[in-house]
Amino acid sequence: MRVLLSTYGSRGDVEPLVALAVRLRELGAQVRVCAPPDEVFARLLDRVGVEVVPVGRPMGTMAAPGTESAASRRAAELAAQYGTVVAAAEGFDVLLATGLAHFASRSAAEKLGIPYVYATFCPFLLRSPHQAPPALLPGQSFPPEVTDNLALWDLNAQTFNALHGGALNAHRASVGLPPVDDVHGFIFTDRPWLASDPALGPWRETPELDVVHTGAWILPDERPLADDLLAFLDAGTPPVFVGYGSMRGVSGDIAGVSIEAVRAHGRRVLVGSGWAELAAIDDQDDCFVVGEVNQQALFGRVAAVVHHGGAGTTTTAARAGAPQVVVPQAADQPYWAGRVAALGIGAAHDGSAPTTESLTAALATALSGEVRARARTVADGIRTDGAAVAAKLLLDAVDRTAAASRP
Repeated sequence: MRVLLSTYGSRGDVEPLVALAVRLRELGAQVRVCAPPDEVFARLLDRVGVEVVPVGRPMGTMAAPGTESAASRRAAELAAQYGTVVAAAEGFDVLLATGLAHFASRSAAEKLGIPYVYATFCPFLLRSPHQAPPALLPGQSFPPEVTDNLALWDLNAQTFNALHGGALNAHRASVGLPPVDDVHGFIFTDRPWLASDPALGPWRETPELDVVHTGAWILPDERPLADDLLAFLDAGTPPVFVGYGSMRGVSGDIAGVSIEAVRAHGRRVLVGSGWAELAAIDDQDDCFVVGEVNQQALFGRVAAVVHHGGAGTTTTAARAGAPQVVVPQAADQPYWAGRVAALGIGAAHDGSAPTTESLTAALATALSGEVRARARTVADGIRTDGAAVAAKLLLDAVDRTAAASRP
């Protein structure tokens, strides 16, 4: 069995796909991954020995579109990745895509006549009467008189068509494929896979979609922590970790605000530099800065985790039983902030630009004994078999499709 996994996004899109690749190989499949050519992703894939095909520009150079014209240009650029993806998928049996790989990947699978699956890591992107759709552009709002969630999803679908339909269909016409009338349906399909933990990111069944909920795709990380980091951890009480992952456009003083808020609680600070290149604000020995690090090993040794609310970081902190403060920046992050607060395992900061006072208050919640106990309880229920479940489902589905096509 030959499986092409295709993604275009941040680490939160790439690492789960690597976890799936590892599980597929364990089941005997040949796996190839299309991913952005960022060095961090190349190292991640090399670590597990998975074949990678670079696609598109480095994700670290991409900015989120803020206008309709920018969104259309982004769609055209994503669709143009088709040539690389269709060449990578030639001779393969199935294509599974995540992140922003949808435009190129579904068209490639359609052109080659192979089964296609789209997987997402957050329930809030999926049409449901139980939730309103997310805004597609900064500052976008829906008519206040429209309160029915499905009516809002219809408006959301119209926006998808307006933003992306022209660019998508122009590309499809150029490669001999028919036009798409419903861009949202084209992206997510009528049977999307949801790779979120059932406790952290639950899905309520609805006749609107046939969702396959596999659980989160977690890549085990066996890398040891660096000696200097271990020395810092061993030198005092557990620190509070502060990091904003793949977010580059965080507020300019977020490092200083975060460090001062942690110090206001008499805690030491561990700063994850991330794509925003956060740094210490002075030379006090209560603060230590780390770059790439095994968060699975680290988060079990911290008092709390202050972060942006990516699906991967939220899940890793929850698995470790670490209380969380989520300062959402964009996309699905407000959803995860809300889930952390609803589960009682941390605090959701109101807004993306904290002040020392607002973050100090949120940390007071996260560092309380009640939240610490609740975080440990929830940790016991986080599943770790999502990638294995998904790998088996994918190979079984391809086998059934092949059997059905035999005379």
